[in-house]
Amino acid sequence: MIEAVADRLDGAPRQLRRRWSDEFKAQIVVEALEPGASVSAIARRIGIHPSQLFAWRRDARAELHCPSRPSSREVVVASVSGAVIEIAIGEVIVRADVDVDEAQLQRVIRAVRSA
Repeated sequence: MIEAVADRLDGAPRQLRRRWSDEFKAQIVVEALEPGASVSAIARRIGIHPSQLFAWRRDARAELHCPSRPSSREVVVASVSGAVIEIAIGEVIVRADVDVDEAQLQRVIRAVRSA
């Protein structure tokens, strides 16, 4: 007969899964989509496996190319190049200067999302 004793079966401490915010994922995906960007280097820098970042990129591209697909979440990809901010919501791309009034930009984004 085998007797299990809890003290002897304790292993490594249990780690909870990390949860990344949608904003963080979008920022990293934008960085990974830049020409010449190394997905492996970016993944290593933030401490994830490259396959995770490839999956985030794949999901973001699928959302942008197939917005009619039913989804429980909305993917927003934002990038800053020079003095222009680009925000892609579905098939719509909103471009604004970096010094745009935040309240005005929020109104535009709300209007795009409700359309």
